[in-house]
Amino acid sequence: MNDADFRSKKTMKVRGGQIPQGSVKVSGAKNAATRLMAAALLTDERVTLYNFPTELVDARYKADFMRKVGAVVEFDEGSSLLTIHADQATTPDLDNYAYPIRTTYLLVAGQLNKTGLARIPYPGGCSIGKRKYDLHVMVWERMGCEVKEKEDHIEIRGQLKPAEINFPISTIGGTENALICGAGIEGTTIIRNAYVSPEVYCLIEFLHSLGANIKTTGNSFISVTGSTKLRGSTFKVIPDRIEALTWIIFGALSQGAIIIENVPFDVMDSPLLHLRESGLDIYQNSTNVYINKHCLKNGSIQPFELACGTYPGVISDMQPFFTLLGLKAQGISRIYDYRYPDRTAYLGEMAKFCPDALRWESGKITIHGPGKFQATDAVSTDLRGSMGMVIAGLLADGVSTISDVGMALRGYDRMLEKLQVLGIECELLDDGNGPNGIELSSEGQPPANSG
Repeated sequence: MNDADFRSKKTMKVRGGQIPQGSVKVSGAKNAATRLMAAALLTDERVTLYNFPTELVDARYKADFMRKVGAVVEFDEGSSLLTIHADQATTPDLDNYAYPIRTTYLLVAGQLNKTGLARIPYPGGCSIGKRKYDLHVMVWERMGCEVKEKEDHIEIRGQLKPAEINFPISTIGGTENALICGAGIEGTTIIRNAYVSPEVYCLIEFLHSLGANIKTTGNSFISVTGSTKLRGSTFKVIPDRIEALTWIIFGALSQGAIIIENVPFDVMDSPLLHLRESGLDIYQNSTNVYINKHCLKNGSIQPFELACGTYPGVISDMQPFFTLLGLKAQGISRIYDYRYPDRTAYLGEMAKFCPDALRWESGKITIHGPGKFQATDAVSTDLRGSMGMVIAGLLADGVSTISDVGMALRGYDRMLEKLQVLGIECELLDDGNGPNGIELSSEGQPPANSG
């Protein structure tokens, strides 16, 4: 992937009714991998991350920023490796701070520890309700730094010092920020009301491998004893539980025959339980899932109710895929989201595929199944919603167009390649750069010379 690839806006055309066949391997978790990248700025020694999702747009944006502050960042796509060497990292004043990623705040600690000054873009990412950055400002100020909000970036000055951080609400991003800030300094930092998700635990294990001493009690108390002399590391990124769920639900709804490899069963108990209770009989071994049309016990999806909240429950990022599941269910399903009640922007676009099947309000989605999927033109509103619309298009009659599908590419490593391995013909258009996939004719059939 080159700079033009990850920066350009993309549109995807998909032909519905295709039956996927084959194997797909779950990549390293986006919500772990991009955090480990930022944490690698803490050490002057080389860091190698394997099982890394090298084609993620978010990872490429973060690598671009890290290079501009002086780190050496190298992707090995063939081996799913990333190497980072940040011994020459500094804090330049950039001409452009426009970066559409959420976790820019995690890049502060590495800069501060080297120069006493950090400059970062304002956090971007998906619009899924109120997600401000006030808790990150609180972390930096509690740890002894001065924060100034400039026109196009945030500037943080000072030397981080150990502190006690008491979050008013449980927060993944705040927990990650406090962990990284505490790991690179001498002394012990206490984090209360933390949120230890599987991806946060992966970050903790990575910081352990660098030489920090971190202890957790339950799911909300963390003690971080850091060091200014952290070492290098070779570390494996955990598999992506959200991607795994995506492929499982796609396989079930399409009635294809898919083997999903590298599934992190140990962190998926709750979502898999809900799938089973909706009538899905999942065939699995220790690492893989096999889905085919015989997995539906009664030949159809059963209606369900579930609530999205914090881990170990069904998390909000999984909501769009359970919405798809409800659209195929034989009756009325309901989804409640207590974590992000205003994660509803994608529903207006998703409703185009199944008119009159979706009703929603803040914190509640009512799904009248089974809906009849029809081809349409939809616009991506967020990462997971965008991938949900790609699947909806594959379930519909005719050819659908999903605009700004680059949002899905922010979180799905090698998405086009994996769809094609499953036998799915689709077309990915880079604005101004032509197609990057199998071209579909206006009737939705691949041209004769497509191979």
